[in-house]
Amino acid sequence: MRLDKFLSQYTSYSRSQIQQLVKAARVTVDNEVVRKADIKLRGDEQVKLNDQLILAFTNRYIMLHKPLGYVCANNDSEHPVVVDLLDVPRKQDLQIAGRLDIDTTGLVLLTDDGQWNHRITTPKQECTKTYLITTADPIHHDVISLFAQGVQLHGEKYLTRPAQLEILNSHSARLQIHEGKYHQVKRMFAATGNRVVQLHRESIGNIQLDLQLAPGEYRPLNEAEIRGAMQ
Repeated sequence: MRLDKFLSQYTSYSRSQIQQLVKAARVTVDNEVVRKADIKLRGDEQVKLNDQLILAFTNRYIMLHKPLGYVCANNDSEHPVVVDLLDVPRKQDLQIAGRLDIDTTGLVLLTDDGQWNHRITTPKQECTKTYLITTADPIHHDVISLFAQGVQLHGEKYLTRPAQLEILNSHSARLQIHEGKYHQVKRMFAATGNRVVQLHRESIGNIQLDLQLAPGEYRPLNEAEIRGAMQ
């Protein structure tokens, strides 16, 4: 991002005013006076105006409890989107690490660290996701072994990777999967002749949804959670 664009976004000054401030040696980048307003910032600098720190670029990692009715996108013409729930600067710069359907609730991770997002979402990492499921019909015990062997989904060439199913009662279960095919959990149960009526994601890797977060609430991840997403 250009320095003048950055300062115009995070201060009350216009770009023309910022150019005058730069000429007056009132702007520093990493404690060095800058002479041109159009210099490019890498993204990790400390920018000061009149000796006041404007913003030190840092990557952001956010845990959100997604409610029903929200789309995991930055923009949508028909439905509210999850970034609408955030009151943070530059929220349109955030990427969604692991999307959920509009009728699915639970843990969503957002970040502006593209490499971290890729490591979580790439199939090669086999990042574990845990879901709490409610079904329309009773869940038969033999589904446990079926999911452990892999399921042939409609339209897919290969079986799903082995998944771990824990039956909680006749109509609910906890499922761990290690990939992220389109509508995978719903399609897995559909392959058994059953239908998912409620779906809630509890965790991604070792990141557990904070039970203190009500639907629609969010908080930053801590360092342990940032590292734990890959485990």
